[in-house]
Amino acid sequence: MAPKNDGSAKKVMNKGAWTAEEDSKLSQYIEIHGAKRWKTIAAKAGLNRCGKSCRLRWLNYLRPNIKRGNISDEEEDLILRLHKLLGNRWSLIAGRLPGRTDNEIKNYWNSHLSKKINQKEKMQEVATAQETTPQLKTRDAAPMEEEGAKIVGSSEPTFDINEFFDFSTEGSYGLEWVNKFLELDEDQWLTEKR
Repeated sequence: MAPKNDGSAKKVMNKGAWTAEEDSKLSQYIEIHGAKRWKTIAAKAGLNRCGKSCRLRWLNYLRPNIKRGNISDEEEDLILRLHKLLGNRWSLIAGRLPGRTDNEIKNYWNSHLSKKINQKEKMQEVATAQETTPQLKTRDAAPMEEEGAKIVGSSEPTFDINEFFDFSTEGSYGLEWVNKFLELDEDQWLTEKR
């Protein structure tokens, strides 16, 4: 029977902020050996970090060709156009912006650009809603025949509510066309079945 592993033999990795000493160790090792096999880099560089942590630290902070500083208006415009085209494919977008990391672009999108876009869309919705809603017109006092009757002197279509909801007549309530339609449909269905 194999001995039970109670977890005490597991090596505890550093978590949290990187120190300047760790940064220099990682940078020196990558200068000599290259940026590959991150798990072995973490062990051989003498860092008590996991490979993923080393990879992210190198790619997002320590690479020499990383562009620091605010994102320019041209870069912002390019991010907007590429996001419209590619969606949330941050690494593809970052490939079009030299020196910018995918993580930086994703964070900038989520913290700044998506809010700008949402505000613009809301403003456009309000503007289109104001354009499409008809302006209320003041009506001249028009003579009324009786309550609910047609308005005389108005350019709006005339409509008698009382006439529309008049169910006083017996029979099919003016829906003879529905009965004819259903009969035709039934006849056609029977001929198709045969």
